[in-house]
Amino acid sequence: MRPLLHPAPEDISLQGVLYALADPVRLDLFKALSQEPGGVSCTRCAPSRMPKSSLSRHIRILREAGLVRSERRGAEVVNAARIGEIDRRFPGLLPAILQVAPAQETAA
Repeated sequence: MRPLLHPAPEDISLQGVLYALADPVRLDLFKALSQEPGGVSCTRCAPSRMPKSSLSRHIRILREAGLVRSERRGAEVVNAARIGEIDRRFPGLLPAILQVAPAQETAA
């Protein structure tokens, strides 16, 4: 099994964060993850109608941007928002985005 790679906090770019959150589906996923401080399985934070492959792709983009930390626990992957690390790198960015982001109906 391939390891899950996460960028170090100093390697997280503003462009990568904004790109990842520009997609309404990923923004909704990130908002759901940010409300679960201990992390949550992908399938619990996504709409049931979303194909597993699409969900995995969206989570991968969030992880590569540095927004999510993923950890394998048995057969499932638990994801947690890296809000504290992002806030230290870009103070106030995530709270501002999450506060003004409209509630979207996530489409598959």
